Amino acid sequence: MKVIITGVCGFIGTHTAAKLLRGGHEVVGCDNLSRAGGLQNLQWLRDLGGQFQFVKCDLRDELNVASLVASNSDANAIVHLGAQVAVTTSVKDPKTDFYVNALGTLNLLEAARNHCPTAAFLFSSTNKVYGQLDHLEVASCKERYEFKDQPNGVDESTPLEFHSPYGCSKGAADQYVLDYSRIYGLRSVVFRQSCIFGTRQFGIEDQGWVAWFAICSSVGMPLTIYGDGKQIRDLLWIDDLVDLYIKAIDRIDRVNGNAYNIGGGPTNTLSILELVGHLNRLLGKTISCNFAEWRPGDQKVYISNTAKAQDHLDWRPTVCPEEGLERLLHWAAHSEQLLREVLDGLPVLENLSPR
Repeated sequence: MKVIITGVCGFIGTHTAAKLLRGGHEVVGCDNLSRAGGLQNLQWLRDLGGQFQFVKCDLRDELNVASLVASNSDANAIVHLGAQVAVTTSVKDPKTDFYVNALGTLNLLEAARNHCPTAAFLFSSTNKVYGQLDHLEVASCKERYEFKDQPNGVDESTPLEFHSPYGCSKGAADQYVLDYSRIYGLRSVVFRQSCIFGTRQFGIEDQGWVAWFAICSSVGMPLTIYGDGKQIRDLLWIDDLVDLYIKAIDRIDRVNGNAYNIGGGPTNTLSILELVGHLNRLLGKTISCNFAEWRPGDQKVYISNTAKAQDHLDWRPTVCPEEGLERLLHWAAHSEQLLREVLDGLPVLENLSPR
């Protein structure tokens, strides 16, 4: 099998490519290498060996995207992971966010329609397409918020309400991907993902919060909690997500034209305060955290109802948050030089000193 992966040097792209390469498949990966850690992930993928080809490409460049897909028109699947990934960044620079997420996705869809129309097309969307979920009642408990009347989480019938520029750009892309199945017969599927975490995730302050907290705690960097820390998410270990992608490629005719809410589900949830408690226990120390104002578009509670994916793809999470955190901290403890190298390149850390 031959698979094109956009955003191949990002966290999810790297793991997806690695799983396919280890399985003997061919991977054509593209990335613009704008994200911290991208070069390190690219080298790691090259070191794995196998049939791996890398093309530096920006999704905003229509001609380059078309050339990439046309040159690989025999691909069996396109896994679209390249994106601007942070709500706060989208608020500061909504135009770039739109060009990367909405226009970039449209460029890739057009390239697939014109040059690779039979390939499975997988799109990594976000729970932010549902907005702040203000219509759902939330209860405040000691260390977490909880849905009052939504024990199984948010399902795909929930109305879309994009709310932030990031929600708008990813939501527009999400709808384009579904519509290209309806209108052009592209075999496409959308995954509205919650909190994915794992190794080689170089989280930053406004995205990838589990990895950010774990890495900063490991290397002694200061941490800030925005809001009161009771915000809750369902956590999904990266290997479980990649297994889902491969199942979707194998069963694309079953899932074609569908959107799925993907996360750890109601049995795999953590609040920020609970995460800090787990890290304190696992690291044997008390982590120092500062508190700041709430950030725009931050949902107090988001939990994925994954019943549809379980039914259509015979899939369910296998790694609980506690086990995943232990794996993540073990990786961080054995990757301090790599982490320092990546952290030193982050603008957000320029004025921070390790504690």
